[in-house]
Amino acid sequence: MLRDCILGLMGGYVVRCSCAGESVQVMKTESNSLMISSLRPGVDYSFHVSTQLKNGRLSESCLISARTKTYLEIFLQGLGLEQHYKEKLSLSSVLQIDEKTITDEPAKCLSDLPWCFLKKLMMVNVTARNLKCTSDCESDCDPSSGNLDLDLDDLVNSTNSGDMLNPLDIITALFLCSNGFLQQEMSLKMSMCQFSMPLLLPNSDSNQCMFMLWAMRDIVKKYRPHSLSDPNGFIEDRIVVSELLLVSFVRLGECSLSKSAILNKLLSNSQQYHDTFVHRDMEGGDSPRRISDGLVEMSWYLPCGNKNIDMFGEAVAVANLRGDIASFETQYSFLCQTSAAVFVFFDNLESQYKVLTNQHNKAQIFLVGNPQSKSFSLDALKKVMAKLNFTKSNIILKTKQVNDVDFVTNLRNIMRDVVQNPKTKMRVEEMAGIARELGILVDKDSPECQTAKQNADAITSEIQDILQYKEDQLPLQGQIWKELTCLEKEECRLQKAGENIQMYKSDLQEKKRQLREQQNSYDMSTAMTCFIRALSSPGIERSYFLKWMRINLDNLSREKLSGLREKYKEESQNSKNNEEMKALDKQLSNSSLGIEHYLREMGQLYESSVSLPETKASRQQLQHLPKLCAELLLDGFPLELVDGDASNIPLRWVKDVLSQLSALVQPKSKILVVTVLGVQSTGKSTLLNTMFGVQFAVSSGRCTRGAFMLLIRVREDFRKVLNCDLLVIIDTEGLKSPELAQLDDSYEHDNELATLVVGLSDVSIINIAMENLTEIKDILQIVVHAFLRMKEVGKKPRCQFVHQNVSDVSAHDKNLRDRKLLLQQLNEMTQAAAKMEKKEENKNFTDVMEYNPDTGNWYIPGLWHGNPPMAPVNAGYSEAVYELKKNIIHILGECESSSNYIMEFLKWTTSLWNAVKHENFIFSFRNSLVADAYMKLCTEFNKWEWEFKKHMYTWVINAETRIEYFGTVAVKSEISDITEFVSHLKSEACSELSKWETTLLEKLTQYFKQTEGHVHLVEGYREDFSNSAKMLRSETERSVLYQLDAAAEIKQGMTKLDRIKENQTNTLEQKVFGLIDECRKSKVQKTEEELDKEFDKMWDKTVSELSSTGLKHINIFDKVHQQLWKNLQQKGSHASELLNEKKLRECGKEPFKVTSEGRWTKMKHTVSNWWYAESHIAAVQKKADSIITACTQHVFEVVARKTNYHDNYIQEILHMIDERLNSKDMKTDIKFEVSLKQHICGDAARKFQKMHEGFIQVNDPRSCLNQNKDKYRADFKDLFLARDQCQKKAEEFTNLCLKPAVKTYVTKRLGPDIIDEMQTGEDSEQFSTRMFFQYSILKHLLSVDQFESYLSYICSYEDFVKKWIFDKIVERFSKGSKMFELEDRHLKSSISSITDAITKAQTNNNSNLAQFVEDICKELGDKMVISPDALGDFMTLNNANQEQFARWLTQSVEEMGRSLREKLKKKHIIMRFKELPVKPQNELFTRVIGCGEKCPFCKVPCEAGGEAHTEHWASIHKPDGLGTWCYSDSEELTTDICSSLVMSEMSFRCIDTNGEWHPYKNYREIYPTWKIPADPSLEASDYWKYVMMKFNQEFAKQYNSKPADIPSSWKNIKREQAEKSLNEAFNIK
Repeated sequence: MLRDCILGLMGGYVVRCSCAGESVQVMKTESNSLMISSLRPGVDYSFHVSTQLKNGRLSESCLISARTKTYLEIFLQGLGLEQHYKEKLSLSSVLQIDEKTITDEPAKCLSDLPWCFLKKLMMVNVTARNLKCTSDCESDCDPSSGNLDLDLDDLVNSTNSGDMLNPLDIITALFLCSNGFLQQEMSLKMSMCQFSMPLLLPNSDSNQCMFMLWAMRDIVKKYRPHSLSDPNGFIEDRIVVSELLLVSFVRLGECSLSKSAILNKLLSNSQQYHDTFVHRDMEGGDSPRRISDGLVEMSWYLPCGNKNIDMFGEAVAVANLRGDIASFETQYSFLCQTSAAVFVFFDNLESQYKVLTNQHNKAQIFLVGNPQSKSFSLDALKKVMAKLNFTKSNIILKTKQVNDVDFVTNLRNIMRDVVQNPKTKMRVEEMAGIARELGILVDKDSPECQTAKQNADAITSEIQDILQYKEDQLPLQGQIWKELTCLEKEECRLQKAGENIQMYKSDLQEKKRQLREQQNSYDMSTAMTCFIRALSSPGIERSYFLKWMRINLDNLSREKLSGLREKYKEESQNSKNNEEMKALDKQLSNSSLGIEHYLREMGQLYESSVSLPETKASRQQLQHLPKLCAELLLDGFPLELVDGDASNIPLRWVKDVLSQLSALVQPKSKILVVTVLGVQSTGKSTLLNTMFGVQFAVSSGRCTRGAFMLLIRVREDFRKVLNCDLLVIIDTEGLKSPELAQLDDSYEHDNELATLVVGLSDVSIINIAMENLTEIKDILQIVVHAFLRMKEVGKKPRCQFVHQNVSDVSAHDKNLRDRKLLLQQLNEMTQAAAKMEKKEENKNFTDVMEYNPDTGNWYIPGLWHGNPPMAPVNAGYSEAVYELKKNIIHILGECESSSNYIMEFLKWTTSLWNAVKHENFIFSFRNSLVADAYMKLCTEFNKWEWEFKKHMYTWVINAETRIEYFGTVAVKSEISDITEFVSHLKSEACSELSKWETTLLEKLTQYFKQTEGHVHLVEGYREDFSNSAKMLRSETERSVLYQLDAAAEIKQGMTKLDRIKENQTNTLEQKVFGLIDECRKSKVQKTEEELDKEFDKMWDKTVSELSSTGLKHINIFDKVHQQLWKNLQQKGSHASELLNEKKLRECGKEPFKVTSEGRWTKMKHTVSNWWYAESHIAAVQKKADSIITACTQHVFEVVARKTNYHDNYIQEILHMIDERLNSKDMKTDIKFEVSLKQHICGDAARKFQKMHEGFIQVNDPRSCLNQNKDKYRADFKDLFLARDQCQKKAEEFTNLCLKPAVKTYVTKRLGPDIIDEMQTGEDSEQFSTRMFFQYSILKHLLSVDQFESYLSYICSYEDFVKKWIFDKIVERFSKGSKMFELEDRHLKSSISSITDAITKAQTNNNSNLAQFVEDICKELGDKMVISPDALGDFMTLNNANQEQFARWLTQSVEEMGRSLREKLKKKHIIMRFKELPVKPQNELFTRVIGCGEKCPFCKVPCEAGGEAHTEHWASIHKPDGLGTWCYSDSEELTTDICSSLVMSEMSFRCIDTNGEWHPYKNYREIYPTWKIPADPSLEASDYWKYVMMKFNQEFAKQYNSKPADIPSSWKNIKREQAEKSLNEAFNIK
């Protein structure tokens, strides 16, 4: 209520506005809003607001303060630049990649205009100033309706420019909102477009202007004035330090002549007109200027030296003041003091001529009038001429009789006269003093810029002789670094190695250490101390410092090089001494000095310090350098990736810089890479600078050397589209460089560089600067080599060919024939390169990479539109480059391969460069990213493979059970014939196998579709794994069908026996019942003894009458011999002859010995023990022993099953022998094969014969009956005495029938469970892949560090591995209760199934016990099958009550469960494993042993995944001495390692080379399936070096040799280093 009353009394509000304590206005309002006008812009106001009641009383006022926006702020707000007025725009923010980068949508609103301008300007597009919004052009009228007269009136009266902005306003706004570096880049790009640029930048808020000296500092121009004595000479200098004559153009009052349009004509010849200055007839030029009045623009005319073309013979600068000089007297005064002449355009001079009487005027004044103007007054002109003492020569009038051309010609002639006076020339940087005197701010006067200049000058002022300066101040990158580079490459290539490779490598390492010590002996130079200190300054100051350094160094190099060029020109004309010319060439090459040299020195300082102990102060003082360099990269500064002088990458430096970069940008560290390749001086750097707006060096002097990388950020909202956070641009040294052409290895140098940059890139731009394809054959061949190498290592960069200087609009169509020729040449080069790289399966360029001649070629016009230096950049060039840029970004966005993280890029770079340093790239490449991707693929494939195997194992168990119990109640089948039933199972097996094969292949396909995990890097292995899946299916199918046949044959063999047993059981049962009846009829009470006598009498008589026919005895030796003969039949008649020479019964009794007959005898004494200390015969013996061990183990497992013999058993053994003999690691003859098979089969036949006889004995019908005699006796007594059999029969059923079934159920399922646990539980990664298994074994050996363990691993690898695996399993399941948990799980499952079956059988209302038990068996089905024999024995003489039996059976089953559980707990773990039908150790061994191939030299096992891999390889190779090899002359163990030998000039000979010497480099000619990559570093084999060094004496004693001569560097290897080397070799982090 009170609130309502107050509202009713309220009369309104009183607002009092004041400024600086003075009242401005008072206003009243009844509304809650108020519009206040007539306020001054940019002023702080206070507003006191009071509530006024209707009675006139006022409340206490509340205060509100506000500041009005200035005209400039309002304008900037409309452009969307308001926030950047204080927080300046930076170059890096403008260059960011975003959606606008690839869209051509015109500006839709005013805020789009600045960004449209910047986008085009950064790509030096001369149309950048053509700015308008699309909404300005839209018309609301409908042409089909309305009044025609009215429409025409609107059309006539329409200005169509009211809402458009003047380009000068946008340029002014952008310069006001940009920092100094963006201003500098804008000025540079504007100068390339031949746009005028700000000299004096106005600020309409402060009424001050800024002299843009720093912004123009980066502009360098070349020109040839007519005054030069040398007609072929030229001047090249920064525009701000060039002595130029300045001519200014201003306006006084209104002027009907377009000053800027006339200026453009004045500076252009008739064939090369260009709008340097914005004028009223340009797009937006007629829009009123809002903030750019007072702007002084500058441009210049620079002669080219051709008098017929040049407008002026000397260089002349031109300034143009926007606005009336009466309003901008400061600017006018500045121009009067700096100009040689000032041209004042006017219409009327009556009121404002006094401004012309500037007392500081040093310029010659010319008045330019238009008598045709209505306001022109000739009298006023005469009056002014008199007062200013002007003559007729100072007056220029455009009368009716003078047309535009004559008028401009007249002006130009007057300017030429002015230009003739050299005394009035002035440098732009000298104008800064005048500007300061006039109160004009100078942009370079900021404290940061001045401090940075002082720091830069302090360094560069000391430079007199560049060559001497480099030696004194930058010594580490000189000869020492080049020698280190040579040593690094020699470590890889071993071209000068002697016989002892490892000793030679140790010497190289020592030389490297000495060179690093030499580097560390230098104190940090004064220049580097100053440089690093300046780099450590705050961000903006550091940027100024680097820019000043670049400016100063470019100036010095330019000055030095111009002198050297003059000298070179003179010498080339006069001197005939080639040596002098070569010396001058070298001097020219070495006289370049840039920031990259200082950063390179930083890198060498850091790399040399890393070789020092970590605690040393000199090392710790330099630890911050990588972070400094990483910050430079983030600031957009290029980093030298490849040192162009030494042709090397300082890997440790680059690695730590990129690591720091990754840390700075985390988690946004995904990158994509674009690189450019091409012939030297074809505009590669210019292309990148135009495309991305970056700043790769293109200044005069030497061309780009090496490779530089630069970062461009991707805007947040565009990262998902491009799938990266940063774009890396790599600019490279030109191929086919004249400087390197004289070197013998220049082609190899180009190949190295091309391979590296192509390997690093996602998109490679191949820059071709001519249309004549015959001239580019060499570069294309280099490029093809690079792409071929990348294809082989799994990297597939996209390629775009850029043809420069092709201006015809129909070039794309006209060059169709040339494109076909290009593709033809590329195909030819691919074949040539493939032959050199030994990859001749690549026939076409399209085999190497995706390439479409129509979409992969871009035709770009020449850079300049006209004749430099006055030519602007060709608009066609900019547009074509823009289209190329859009296409590249589109390609990057659609890259199938996932982008790399910075650390992954670093790993790739390291691996690539290590491989590049080896001559044979493809076979030297090792990369951790590839290793990671391959490891993941192997891990996944192994999981799928085990799922396949596990499923088929379960299926086979089920199928075998169904065959074994075919025809019983447990196995439900509509088929009555066993043969038909087995055929049905085989068909079912094939269906299952096909289904799983398809599943496996689909999983493989899906795996390669994912974008993460670098799957593209292992694309080359896809076919191997696909074939492995097919091979798995094939091998499994063979095994499954073999097991089904064996089970069927055994079943068929047992059928007759089962019938005999059944008949005998029925007979005995009848006899027992007859005896009971007989005894009862006697009605005489009989004692237990009497009943026993009666039973024994009946039993003996009945058994004697029964048939004793059982299974027939067969001669297993005959059966085995028959299978062996079939196996060898295809080997020819000689094999049959050898087979008949010795009886099978005599074979296999003695240990197998390989004899030295035939071919081996001839080779034995010709093959030198220098390479194979272990003879070939001994190696074959070892192979034979391995095969015998495997077959013996298989025979043992078959015999353990206690089944009858089947031919499939011996067939499987022969298959195993053939599989191992067919491996290509060793050549054997037919005699060896026959004798080995006889030995193995003879031994197997003996064991199978014993197994067969044991089976017959166990299954003899009479023996089986006698085993059950006591049971029959007990049942006879129970029946005669009418005892209750329920409890007894329940226990009997449980013990005889259920218990064996439960045990079988548990043991059959336990093996796969153990394998699952080993693959998924603790330390499961040990068995995930063959690589990780090898790592685990070697790490275990190192932890034990015992000679015996190493010896066992080396000499008995398979036995060692089997034992190690078994020990691991036992260790895993001995801990805790894991084994019992697995067993108990299956035990509970089986007990539960039995209980459920009993319950269900009870519900069936069975009439008798037999039906009840049959129901239980049916319910259990083939999951848990009860033996028919046991069931038959149980049902014989059984009259138990069904209900009572069921109750006792339930209790008995529970008791059985408890009993079995207790026994399992107490049972020893080893005994448990022995009982398993599936041996986990065998399955794991099969998985990790792989193909079984071993390195032909050092015998390390192959680690390749999948069974069908086409190449064998190993992560780490060992010294040959560990494999018993020694030097023949000294008998010392060798220290050579095959991964070093394959890169050396040394040779080998062995049985496989027929005793002939063969180069190690060409080892694949002998062993084509083995890939032995060179060691990526000296530390790569430290693991085995450590082992050999530590146990040298022990190995020598064991091998009956002398100890090896251990290289000195090996003696320093500690155990920790060995472990580190192992981790690196297997890429374990």
